[in-house]
Amino acid sequence: MMQPKPVPTPDPLDLEAFRRNAHALVDWVTDYLAGLGARPVREPVEPGEVRAKLPEDAPELPEPFDAVLADLDRVVVPGLTHWQHPGWFAFFPAQTSPPAVLGELAAAGIGVQGMLWATSPASTELESHVLDWLVDLLDVPQSWKTTGPGGGVLQAGASTATHTAMVVARELCRERTGAPAEKMVAYTSNQAHSSLEKGAKLTGFGHIRLLDVDADFAVRPAALTEAIEADRRDGLVPAFLGSNVGTTGTAAVDPLRELGEIARAEQMWHHVDAAYGGSAMICEEFRHHHDGLELVDSYTFNPHKWLATNLECSVMWVADRRPLIDTLSVVPPYLRNPASESGQVIDYRDWHAPLGRPFRALKLWFVLRSFGAEGLRRMIRSHVGWARGLADRIDGNPRLERIAPVHFALVSFVHRDGNEATDALAADINADGRFYVTPSEIDGRRFVRISVGSTWTTKDDVDALWDLIEASA
Repeated sequence: MMQPKPVPTPDPLDLEAFRRNAHALVDWVTDYLAGLGARPVREPVEPGEVRAKLPEDAPELPEPFDAVLADLDRVVVPGLTHWQHPGWFAFFPAQTSPPAVLGELAAAGIGVQGMLWATSPASTELESHVLDWLVDLLDVPQSWKTTGPGGGVLQAGASTATHTAMVVARELCRERTGAPAEKMVAYTSNQAHSSLEKGAKLTGFGHIRLLDVDADFAVRPAALTEAIEADRRDGLVPAFLGSNVGTTGTAAVDPLRELGEIARAEQMWHHVDAAYGGSAMICEEFRHHHDGLELVDSYTFNPHKWLATNLECSVMWVADRRPLIDTLSVVPPYLRNPASESGQVIDYRDWHAPLGRPFRALKLWFVLRSFGAEGLRRMIRSHVGWARGLADRIDGNPRLERIAPVHFALVSFVHRDGNEATDALAADINADGRFYVTPSEIDGRRFVRISVGSTWTTKDDVDALWDLIEASA
């Protein structure tokens, strides 16, 4: 009797096998994206259901890639909320695109560590150059280019950028006033992202003031002035101001010029969180929201929200990079090298808290070259146009009420019958399976957020969502 032929043990370092497996994986991703419209946005899964499909112990022997790929369908996909779904209208977009995926694959394959210029010059110089491109594309101050006193860096997220800015603000205030962090105050809108409050905890600020807003949910400059005066009377030291271009709840935009003038007079660090709204500035019709940007010390926005680039890709610009580098630079002997000591290169390890950093710029470079600026403008203008069309329909429905301006592509509205009716409407939309929206609350009033911006969303998807809203309201 013939003995069965032994099955060869897979070699995870076999490059020809990698070639075959990579082709298979790209085919899988393509089929996944193409089939999303036929799936519910959120898979019906219970807590613990995914783990129950996994073996108790890690594998002792190599498994064939076919088995790994099959488990994407068996284990992973049934436990996903599909952020790339064309019916994704929740939170904010977390865009990706084929060029971004390929850029991420290239970066993963290259596998460099970009902490220093010397550890991979292309990683540093490509990042600096692409962020200088964006200075022009978004028409922010030219001094923010790395050829000037400022410069840009890619952070993991806007929260990281904000926390970094708060560390710099704390150190500058300490140098200027001698005050301990416990006496310092950070100010921001009561509509600001939770990263501001978390940042105050992480960086040791003794106080954070959440400022009152106007009817459009933008900070009232008078509220900032009043808070500063009260804090100074109590012996506290104003140190940091966080402004917003597109808050999470309603995409509100704060008056940057008026706030910036107050911050400049008080010698506070002024940071702008434009995580969502910043991408829209590639279209000139939105740039009036940037009035006063020359008074800003740091600014962040997320291409991984609305510029077709996947996580992690958050731009942080500073008007003057010296305080940032002075605050964060620590140079042990093993990081010293002639290029760094020459002063002619950027070492991005000095621009954020982590030492290690991936080649984040590669996917953004792929996206900018593959879409072109005009392609990205066309995408954003489409999303904004569809959102404003939806807002007009809401305005024309006697059962619904919009609660905030549509500055970008976020529509926030309520059911006129009150909180229970609003929550029931959101629940009906999400229970349908084709769409996902986010309910939220301001001052005890429940509302529904519809964020138009998935890479794969079309006008037909927005129209179908409206049909469901109208029928459910």
